[in-house]
Amino acid sequence: MSSQQAGPERDGQHDFDFEIGTWKTHLTRLQHPLAGSTTWIEYEGTSVVRKVWNGRANLVELKVTGPAGHIEGLSLRLYNPESRQWSLNFANSSGGTMSPATIGEFRNGRGEFFDQESFNGKTILVRNVFTNFTPASYRFEQAFSADGGKTWEVNWIATDTRMKDESDEASGVTSIHQ
Repeated sequence: MSSQQAGPERDGQHDFDFEIGTWKTHLTRLQHPLAGSTTWIEYEGTSVVRKVWNGRANLVELKVTGPAGHIEGLSLRLYNPESRQWSLNFANSSGGTMSPATIGEFRNGRGEFFDQESFNGKTILVRNVFTNFTPASYRFEQAFSADGGKTWEVNWIATDTRMKDESDEASGVTSIHQ
């Protein structure tokens, strides 16, 4: 099918605009992914998302604390106007390096991003998904697959609820991802 028949490609450079601001984060993570673990650890904290390059990039600062300790993470998200996709690049303060970028896009109210990386000496697939958008909340989850994507084990779930702050009111950020 030619691009004329399919219509114009969707420009997703503002897909993450909904997230700009400060969020209360409730995080649960599977203690031992891909090991048969059913023990989940809970954390509470905040996520602050700042727009960079007029929305074609953003920076996320995550700070959560729970019974297993403290997690500080940083995510740099970059929009590629040629592919019309995003790369999500994450670093944990305890490691000080970026993980492989998950690459993807938003479609039909769902953002899906994938990569391939090494975990416990094995090559696995990683999937990050954004769903359940409302003006005041959304859900993020990460899953691993050790069988080439036939099955997925969710190992990280974050439910974020918007906190009112001055930057939200000044920017008028209220849009929901479509």
